[in-house]
Amino acid sequence: MYDYMKTYNVFNDLNRLEIHELPLTQNERIQPLRNIFSMANESVGETKDISLPHLVRVDGENKWTMAIQPSEKYTMQRISDNTEEVFAVSSTSPFPRFSSENRIPVTFSIGESLKFSRNTYNAVVQRFNIFQLFNMAPGDTFYMKNDAGKWVEVVSLIKWKGFFFPYPTFGGVMVIDSGEHDFNDYVERVFIGKGTYISPAEMKNHPFLTKQNTLSEKVSRLQAESLKFLGGFTDPLPWKMETAVKIPDLPDDQNEQPFVTDFNFTGVDATAYSGLYHWFGLEPIGDERTSLTYSVFVPADGTDTFYYYDHAAKKQGYAGVSAMPLKMIESRKEFDWSVNKPVEFRPYIKDIAGRRRMFFLGTVSAIKDGSAKFDGSATPDLALIDSEYRDVIWIDVKHPSEWDQTVYDQLNEAWRASEGIGDFYQEDKINDIDLMQKEMDSVRSIPKMNENATEIDRLQRQIDSLKSDGN
Repeated sequence: MYDYMKTYNVFNDLNRLEIHELPLTQNERIQPLRNIFSMANESVGETKDISLPHLVRVDGENKWTMAIQPSEKYTMQRISDNTEEVFAVSSTSPFPRFSSENRIPVTFSIGESLKFSRNTYNAVVQRFNIFQLFNMAPGDTFYMKNDAGKWVEVVSLIKWKGFFFPYPTFGGVMVIDSGEHDFNDYVERVFIGKGTYISPAEMKNHPFLTKQNTLSEKVSRLQAESLKFLGGFTDPLPWKMETAVKIPDLPDDQNEQPFVTDFNFTGVDATAYSGLYHWFGLEPIGDERTSLTYSVFVPADGTDTFYYYDHAAKKQGYAGVSAMPLKMIESRKEFDWSVNKPVEFRPYIKDIAGRRRMFFLGTVSAIKDGSAKFDGSATPDLALIDSEYRDVIWIDVKHPSEWDQTVYDQLNEAWRASEGIGDFYQEDKINDIDLMQKEMDSVRSIPKMNENATEIDRLQRQIDSLKSDGN
């Protein structure tokens, strides 16, 4: 009863906006979150742990950032040591590197794995005023650069609203500066915590927090789930469920939705920014139903607007995330799928062959038998699945610029038969033909050698010799 009313209150609190065209994706991230986490752990020593990676914007580029912190296995180090390094790895590179170039030396005296007053959760809670203690709680922790170019720890805050059925909303952030603490910092940290509170209304005054990923996934998941009330208060009840939807969580995928994705909203909606969003692909509530009902775009910076695209109302018949793993498995029967898992089917939306088309970008991740963690691969196998035609296109991870043409080369005949499309990507082919023609012309222009030239020269010399003797 409480969960039902809580979700309904979230639905009523949302500033919902339906869009009628899908935004384009940009700066596609290659590696799944769990692959990044696995590869980062491969790059540190026994006494260090890696915090959960988050996709954020650093210096205008999307990067996975995570702290290299004292391991939770060693209590004394959690009491005495600081967090002294941060990984910042490009999300668009097929070859993520965890070497010194992407290993940033920066000291945080407050960290997620540290003990007592130096623990992030404790420091933030102690910083709350008397009113915030009753209605706010720390959420996810992010590492990014502030407007001065210095690394900071940003803690997303969850604010609870309502009395009888309280529900979570975005409550701003607490920013913790880097640097070692002196005695004054120690006294402040012990008695009143540490951090600078920035409310949702003030975040627009801090450019490093706009179009950024600072929203707790606990909040965005509940917001997306609340769309099941679009058909009314009673629609999710068992005897109705006309528009009831769920967030599909795949059993073999260790990273649940949302998938943080970079979207370009140019020409879609004037109120939406282009940048990082939490994306959800909602499906009908029944286990056997796997169609894509809604695409949900929650601004990752906590902006108070919620965008959704209604696939079901447009009768597009797109397949949802739940249908994708079997399609990848079917297309590569030679794989050993007991130790290889198709994971993280994030959206890939592009204008190809005269239409805006939606695909799912899936990755094959290996997992050891009996292990609970994926093993990261420097060059993972990637596939795009057309959500409308259900075809699987295996793509070259090393050449993202060629993905769209690879899709076209495989599906253009199906599109031409079904949609009557014209010819695309012809300019490059014409240029190739012109180049070949020029090469052939140049070959033809080389004068042919007279095979009898030597013999003719010999006879000519004999004739000249006879003439000279006759004279």
